[in-house]
Amino acid sequence: MLQGATVFVTGASSGIGRACAQAFAAAGARLLLAARRADRLAELAGALTAEHASEVTVLELDVRDRTAVERAVAGLDPAWVAIDVLVNNAGLAAGLGPLPEGDPDDWDRMIDTNVKGLLAVTRAVVPGMVARGRGHVVNIGSIAGHETYPNGAVYCASKAAVDRITQGLRMDVLGSGVRVSTVDPGMVETEFSLVRFAGDAERAEDVYRDITPLRAADVAETVVWIADRPAHVQVAEVLLLPTDQASATRLARHPAIG
Repeated sequence: MLQGATVFVTGASSGIGRACAQAFAAAGARLLLAARRADRLAELAGALTAEHASEVTVLELDVRDRTAVERAVAGLDPAWVAIDVLVNNAGLAAGLGPLPEGDPDDWDRMIDTNVKGLLAVTRAVVPGMVARGRGHVVNIGSIAGHETYPNGAVYCASKAAVDRITQGLRMDVLGSGVRVSTVDPGMVETEFSLVRFAGDAERAEDVYRDITPLRAADVAETVVWIADRPAHVQVAEVLLLPTDQASATRLARHPAIG
């Protein structure tokens, strides 16, 4: 089903977004890849073309800029307009600390990217899906959208918003032929923690100490599986956790002995 499909992935330059691009390319999809880091996008596009002979178009795009999002989607070459799958992946966490001591600039980054950016891309893409009577939106949420953890109030709120937006969109497009899904990962080892801790590599590495987290490829495999279901099947939600994780804060760590 995905052979020749047009797949739009935001935040495609690293982590889960990059892994999704690789997984969809392996499935034979055409790729529309968006991110802020143009150099990484260009490198990824070259690698996918070389390995899978993929058709790839790249967009240097910050999803926080609604006008830029609207312009980018409206300005697509006619061959790329009919987007079959939208993977709303662009997102981040910034800071980890008590709300009364939080940095409002961090709050803006998270809300503008995780919530308003997702809304901007969805608003630009989904009307075309509805008009064509087909399409699939896969939002990348988080276990943080299911439960709040200490010092993460704003990030958790932003991912709870993704969950509610996903549910609401599914209701709003009911009967149109458009499917809406969310994949909500637990601990995934990507640049996520490095970004959250403003480049503090030691603190970021400590998050994954003595545990085997999910890989970005694990999440991407799930996204592709969801997108590849028959048209009458809609996978509404997948909560994906490492075996050693039971909740946002309950982890089984296995320190090395000796």
